[in-house]
Amino acid sequence: MISNPLEDPFYYLKNFDHVLGWISARYDDVLTVEEQQFIAEFGQLPSASQALWVRMVMRKGQHFRASKLSYPEIGDISQAAAPLLGVGWLNDQAPLALPEVFEVLSKPEIHARFSLHIARPKAKKDQWLEDLAPQFPQVQSLSQWHPALAEQLYSLSHRELCDRLRLMFFGNLSQSWADLVLADLGLFTYEKVAFSPQSRALACREDIEGYVHLYRCREQFEAGAEVIDVLPHVLEYRVNNPWLQRRRERLLFMLGQHCERAGELSQALQIYRHGQHPEARVRTIRVLERLGQTSEALALAEAAEQAPGNDAEHQQLLRMLPRLRRSLGLAARAKAKPRSYERLDLVLPHEAAMSVECRVATHLHGPEQPVHYVENTLINALFGLLCWSAIFAPLPGAFFHPYQSGPADLLDEDFYLRRSELFDACLQQLDDGRYTDTIHAAYVAKFGVQSPFVAWNCLSRSLLDEALHCLPPAHLKVWFRRLLQDIKANRTGMPDLIQFWPAQKTYRMIEVKGPGDRLQDNQLRWLTLCEQHNMPVTVCYVQWQDVAHA
Repeated sequence: MISNPLEDPFYYLKNFDHVLGWISARYDDVLTVEEQQFIAEFGQLPSASQALWVRMVMRKGQHFRASKLSYPEIGDISQAAAPLLGVGWLNDQAPLALPEVFEVLSKPEIHARFSLHIARPKAKKDQWLEDLAPQFPQVQSLSQWHPALAEQLYSLSHRELCDRLRLMFFGNLSQSWADLVLADLGLFTYEKVAFSPQSRALACREDIEGYVHLYRCREQFEAGAEVIDVLPHVLEYRVNNPWLQRRRERLLFMLGQHCERAGELSQALQIYRHGQHPEARVRTIRVLERLGQTSEALALAEAAEQAPGNDAEHQQLLRMLPRLRRSLGLAARAKAKPRSYERLDLVLPHEAAMSVECRVATHLHGPEQPVHYVENTLINALFGLLCWSAIFAPLPGAFFHPYQSGPADLLDEDFYLRRSELFDACLQQLDDGRYTDTIHAAYVAKFGVQSPFVAWNCLSRSLLDEALHCLPPAHLKVWFRRLLQDIKANRTGMPDLIQFWPAQKTYRMIEVKGPGDRLQDNQLRWLTLCEQHNMPVTVCYVQWQDVAHA
């Protein structure tokens, strides 16, 4: 890996070679014959051909016009493409359907070819496609579609194979080959985690194929396929890998939500009952209620109340149970006293260029009581800096390539349990005062390194110093423990602003609500936590001056 890509115009090819070597070393026992052959043949190609292939794979799409492939370091594109055509990795006569033709041709080129058939000359390109599709159902090469177009079209033949290689390296299909480039350019920096040569994202061939299967199902659904066409393929997939099982549950939940929103309640109910998603039980109760099966809904809600999955579910159940009991004519339970939070009402001039949060921050800010718009960033960052060593601990299954911004199991239910001793050691520093040195040291040593908790552009040194000076360690421990209970749910919903009084070494957090806005569930949970622990928090309700005086 080179430190400055400008020193070598083929830096992206070196990166790709590095990836292939990494995969060969760690996945040799699960590679198919086709994948092994690809890796071997790639190394035998001329460097210009290798470079062209990598350039094309790093771009979106499958079809590329020669005029769009201009890379000085590669030189003559037709010469670089010839060996790739010879081994079948490129195709210069790939059959195209009309939508693919529209993707590679410009609007003037389409008009020149189909002018006799275009009824609406001033219409948009997609409208032309809609009009012409019934007239041109054939599939043929670009030269057959447009004989007057004297240009070569190159089509990738191994896109899916390269996607599988990308999956093996990154452990997901969300990251792209461009992530390697961004890292080499210095735009992204990743924590260096020690992991064994055996570390890999997917344990066996079945895991690889299972991930691809679920990914294609989701792609198909998001492209507009009907739930009834996608659902059987998801349900028939059985897996022992807990990580892939969670991916399956998320996809099932997505399908269920789609049916629920579309009013297909019976189908939604069936899907929710098939899945184990954390939110599936509450959605099942809601659907049963909408279907008029109130008794069953109440029974499920009461059972869930006895063992709620998390605070968010419990919060929703407390709202649902009274409504269900009323529907069945049952006696109302004694209501819990509504929580009251300190309230601040402001009437401010409306400035369209400023968000309501920034407007309040500006109004309340003063040299002796600075106000910062931090929302979820400050507490998350302090946690991330104090617990850096625990978050990036090289546990099995957590890290398997050098381009991870955090552990792969970050949102898993057992994330904390697997690292409880490490996290407890970090949080113990809040009891003996060592935490300030640890956080300051991490800020200096890790500045700019990707983290799932630290947004570096939102954490200046002055804000960090003020926070550590004014925030009591006991309060930090309450917030951090809350985060570890459920990272996915609890790293959002924190108050928008924080105000410091450095002379008094104190603070208050402020949740801002503009006209007509209301507190969301995750915000209410954080406010309740602060109130329970006597942590200073205020809800600020804003009215605009011009509206208030109208």
